[in-house]
This record gives sequence, structure tokens and C-alpha cells, in this order.
Amino acid sequence: MAQYPTTPDTAFSTPFSAEERVSAFLRSVYGWMCGGLAITALVAFFVASSPALVGTLVRTPFVLMGLVLAQLGIVFALSLRAQKMAAGTASALFVAYSALTGVTMSFVLLAYTAQSVASTFAISAGMFGAMALYGTVTSRSLAGWGQFLFMGLVGVVIASIVGIFWQNDGFQFVLGFIGVIVFTGLTAYDAQRLKGMALALPSGNTGSYAVVGALTLYLDFINLFLMLLRLAGDRRR
Repeated sequence: MAQYPTTPDTAFSTPFSAEERVSAFLRSVYGWMCGGLAITALVAFFVASSPALVGTLVRTPFVLMGLVLAQLGIVFALSLRAQKMAAGTASALFVAYSALTGVTMSFVLLAYTAQSVASTFAISAGMFGAMALYGTVTSRSLAGWGQFLFMGLVGVVIASIVGIFWQNDGFQFVLGFIGVIVFTGLTAYDAQRLKGMALALPSGNTGSYAVVGALTLYLDFINLFLMLLRLAGDRRR
């Protein structure tokens, strides 16, 4: 998970209240997140609708592997260099990441029925919205969730790798169930962290932090969607 400043910058001066600062920052974060999801959806639909592109990806697995490695590289670059990165650079990387994710997500559209994808997306949006709202408005600190959720995330990643080679229905169901719990919790946890981050940002370069925050929530949503789809999605015959 990306690291953010946790102490307020005493040199920060603004005519806006703390509430206005938080509201403006979160609008930027969620705006970028929604934009990223829209790009991903459009690219996924475009690729899935092109037999030539799908065939190229299937016949050249090293290209698909390169896309996955590029996605990982962008995540690490944004997470580790947010403090030194210009807002424009961070924005371009996030757009690129969203588009690359759309390419890999096109296989989801091909594997599951359109109705299943649409209904799972709607359920994911409802769950994500409810947990993000809870994380933002609750006065209860969710900091204690961090270590538990991180351990759960590591477990889900390892189990997902195992699941690539062991196609067992029972295992996939349990993995999906645990994954939904982990990413639902992460949504609330990250939403609260972003609210706190809005008050702790250094003066200047807040745009890059908004993009990194959007990436964090984007990943929570995408993974929640994929876990729900794994749990209850209808595959094409």
C-alpha cells in the first residue's frame, strides 16, 4: 500500500477550512478513480470486440506478460515517487495504467456472460460506495485494521497464484469469499486514510497525491469486482 505523509505540514497555509480541503481533495480522488474505471471499461470492451486483437494476445503470451509487468511498474512508480512526481506525470501514468488494465480485463468480458459482468459490477459499486462512505464519515479509527488486512492481502495474492495452477472449484470459491472480505475492508480503511491524508499533505504538488489516492481506491474496486465475479459470476459455455 502506498505511503503518505502522516503529519500535517506546519508551513501549509490556506484560506479554506479543513472540511473544505478534505472535500476538494476527495472530489479529485474520486473523480480520477471514476475516470480510470471508465477508461478501463472502454478499452476492455474495444479489445474484447476485436477478434484480431484477442487473437494476437492469445498467440503471443509474452506480450500479455509484458502488459502485466508494465502495470506493476506503474503501480510501484506512483506509490514510491508520489512526493517527487509532477501532477501531470502522475496523471499520465494513471491513465496508462487504466488503459493497460482494460486490455487484461478484456479476457474477463470474454470469460463471463455480459449479464453476469453487469450485475457483478453493480453489486461491487454498491458495496464499494457503502464501505468508502463508512470509512470517510466514521469517527472510529480503522488503523487497527491495517496489519490484518495487509496479511489478508498477501494471503490472497499467494492463493491467487496457486489458483492459476490448481483449478479447483472449492478452492476458487473460498478464495473469492476471503478476497471479498479483504477488499471490502481495504476500501473502508483506505477511504479513511485518504481523508486523513487530505489534512496532512505538504503545500504544493497535491495533484500527484490525489492520483495515487485514486489508484489505491481503483485497485480496491477492481479487485473487489474480480473476487465477486470469481465467487458468483456465470461463465460462458
